[in-house]
Amino acid sequence: MTAEQVFPPVVYAPTLQPVGDGGEARLAMHRTADGRVALFVYSALDRLVSFYRADAPWVLLTVQDLQRAFDAAPYDLLFLDRRPGPVEEAAS
Repeated sequence: MTAEQVFPPVVYAPTLQPVGDGGEARLAMHRTADGRVALFVYSALDRLVSFYRADAPWVLLTVQDLQRAFDAAPYDLLFLDRRPGPVEEAAS
C-alpha cells in the first residue's frame, strides 16, 4: 500500500468452513512458494467472490480482529484485494 491508500475499517476474510452460531472462524491461510504464510482479505464481498472463490465461506473482520487473528495464528503476509497465485496452497 502506498501512503495515499488507506486500509478499510473492515475486510472480508475467507474461512476454511462456514461459521455456525457462536462458532469461531478458522481463517484460510496460504503458504507461498518461499514458505511464508499469507492471509488474503478483501475490501468488498464482490472482490472476495471475484478474486478468491465464489463459494468461499467468509467472516467480516475489523482491524482489531485482524490483530487478534495474528496473535492467535501469526501470518507473514497480509494481502488486500489480491488473487492467490497458483503456487499458494492453503496452510492448515
